[in-house]
Amino acid sequence: MDKILHIEELGFPWKTRDPFIFCAYHYDDFPEGDGKMQIKEEYKKGRQIGNDFRILNGWRMYHGQSAPGFPYHPHRGFETVTINKKGVVDHSDSLGAAGRFMSGDVQWMTAGKGVLHSEMFPLVNADKRNPLEIFQIWLNLPSYNKMVDPHFKMLWAEDIPEIVLGSDDKLTKIQIITGSLLGKEGISPTPHSWAADPENRVGIYTVEMSPGATWTLPPTDPEAVRDLYFYSGDKVEIDGVNIEKYAVISVHSEAALDIINGEKNGKMLVLEGKPIAEPVAQHGPFVMNTRAEIMQAFEEYQRTQFGGWPWNVQEKMHDPSKGRFALYADGTEETP
Repeated sequence: MDKILHIEELGFPWKTRDPFIFCAYHYDDFPEGDGKMQIKEEYKKGRQIGNDFRILNGWRMYHGQSAPGFPYHPHRGFETVTINKKGVVDHSDSLGAAGRFMSGDVQWMTAGKGVLHSEMFPLVNADKRNPLEIFQIWLNLPSYNKMVDPHFKMLWAEDIPEIVLGSDDKLTKIQIITGSLLGKEGISPTPHSWAADPENRVGIYTVEMSPGATWTLPPTDPEAVRDLYFYSGDKVEIDGVNIEKYAVISVHSEAALDIINGEKNGKMLVLEGKPIAEPVAQHGPFVMNTRAEIMQAFEEYQRTQFGGWPWNVQEKMHDPSKGRFALYADGTEETP
């Protein structure tokens, strides 16, 4: 059996399949900050501030005005999973929850019936560059959970299971964000997530392979979709097929896949899971089942602001002296 269904070169954002609805990979080599975790004024020249998605000098401002990132904006009807591989991300939301997470940490947020949140990238280093590498993944919610109360959870790097395979010079390292792989279980996601039910076989894995490393991705449920995103390295061989361009590789989920890395360090993201198999109506930050529900979401947001913004600025960044932390809506604060 040909185990590969389709290969397509990566664009921006990356193409996804149900139950996932969006995936963006960001790598930005941000410069040193101005001492207030913001971009120096001279670095803003030539940029379309407020909508800066073109890579210039190795980085983007996104929707930020004073610092790079995504100032407060609404969501309804799905979940966001932000995987941090390098750098600093500050989260704030309309529930009063907040957090700062760094390399290896993951933020999981259920938007549910509606939430405002911001994700900013503070330039904490004023004397050196501030590189950032993250994934932003949108996981859909089934119709019966689209209007649940919003929920926010931090998955700390120290708690996220990791699998290490191979020999010292040909290692494969796999971080299990959610799901089950090779006998290890990921941390439980938010309670109403499609991923919370193990029967849905949702898996999110990041994979790093040293030169010449090999491993076998075991099969999963035949009803699940499975996509491999090859985004860093020189080449990778999957089921005997050489892939020399960054690509999404859609495969049969019920088949094991032999994977051989090329001559440079290689990286992949794996997304898998059973489809929700419901109609999807999406407009900007809202993902529902019908157009009427989208219109209702806009009306309710304009009327209620989903509870309003409790912070004094749209581009909320936390105290420079703070390390990694999570402040939950009930006032509970935790650190890893």
